[in-house]
Amino acid sequence: MTLRTRILKLHPATLVLASFLLAIALGTVALKLPIATKAGHILWVDALFTATSAVCVTGLIVVDTGSYFTVFGQCTILAMIQIGGLGVMTISVTLFQWLGRSISFRQRMALQDLFAHTPREDIFGLVKSIILFTIGAEVIGAVLLSLHWSREFPIPGAIYMAVFHSVSAFCNAGFALFSDSMMGYSGNILLNMTVCGLIVVGGIGFPVLYDLQCWARFRKRQRCKLTIQTKTVLLTTLLLIVSGAMVFALLERRALGDTPSLAHGILAPLFQSITCRTAGFNTVDIASLKDATLAMMIFLMFFGASPGSCGGGVKTTTLALLAAFTFSRVRRKRRVNMFKKSIPPETVTRSVSLVLVSIAIIGTVLFLILVHEPLDGNGATGPRASFLAYFFETVSAFGTVGLSMGVTPALNTWGKCWITLTMIIGRVGVLTFAYIIAGTRATKGVEHAEENLMIG
Repeated sequence: MTLRTRILKLHPATLVLASFLLAIALGTVALKLPIATKAGHILWVDALFTATSAVCVTGLIVVDTGSYFTVFGQCTILAMIQIGGLGVMTISVTLFQWLGRSISFRQRMALQDLFAHTPREDIFGLVKSIILFTIGAEVIGAVLLSLHWSREFPIPGAIYMAVFHSVSAFCNAGFALFSDSMMGYSGNILLNMTVCGLIVVGGIGFPVLYDLQCWARFRKRQRCKLTIQTKTVLLTTLLLIVSGAMVFALLERRALGDTPSLAHGILAPLFQSITCRTAGFNTVDIASLKDATLAMMIFLMFFGASPGSCGGGVKTTTLALLAAFTFSRVRRKRRVNMFKKSIPPETVTRSVSLVLVSIAIIGTVLFLILVHEPLDGNGATGPRASFLAYFFETVSAFGTVGLSMGVTPALNTWGKCWITLTMIIGRVGVLTFAYIIAGTRATKGVEHAEENLMIG
């Protein structure tokens, strides 16, 4: 059996995981090259961590991107961000189509699982739209950011900075060429709104963008309604952004200053509310925020972006479905209804399982990190602060967010390995790993006599 035959027989979930692992391996080797770093060398674990963070569009770093890597190294990271944001399968299928080669059924199914909530006959049309929309959004973002940075840097440097941060923002990666991320531009309207716009568009999911495109084009010619997926994502995203910004503004008056300007007072809470769900940029010092604010940010990071997007987390649709499920059970209704549609019980069960397994993964990784790490982390003032910092870092890795309280560079080898694994799981998806480990065939199992159990 040839290697090509073996690859074609892989399950779509295994194919997706293998493609990400291959991209991470190639990126690690590229970053290990002497021309990738200014010092001419980097530890293997640091190269692996950086490559994983880039491919998984997380943004957690163990070395400063702008000062540690050369232009070659930064471009390598940028290429990995773009590949990881779009998905290796998307780029591979697009290249195969351009070369006139046929696409296997399993590759079609892998794309179906990544970008469509219901079976689609036009899956290739969806992939084409994804590529074109991504290029268009990143070009627009780069142009706007170039206008901003042209005041500070020469034109070539401004364009380079703009392209890097535009791609990083749209792919929800959070990699920045500044050591303080975006803290130096907390009051700049053009930069903040451009980056926020790129993050939101890249985080609501390609299926939603495709659905909105079809609705805008055909709503006048024929009866065309938005899907429940699109409605749920848009409503949940809006509620999370607004509520997160309001909570941040109320809790962090000190961080915003005694008399913040109108732009800074609005932009900083809005920016953090948007970015802490998936992107990883920051315009305020994360380590200086209150515990209550950090707890709110952990909640947002856990649920993250939307399905079929560049972001991670258990997704906004899962949060909406759990809320609808809880509301229906409180009202003693068996079916879960959203927007006058009934959700299949299997989908509800999967959402509950997804959240429980995700919590278990985060708890296990956090425990393993604490076993190998000292009590007082970098910037922490004691065991309790250290625990919160490591917890924040673990959720940030799982949600592929990239925000940090400053403990990531201080992690030892074991800690970096556990965070690396967490980023991979968070990007590929918990359910994908479950399919690989347990298989996809559902079995009825043994059915015994029923007996009630007290709960609550």
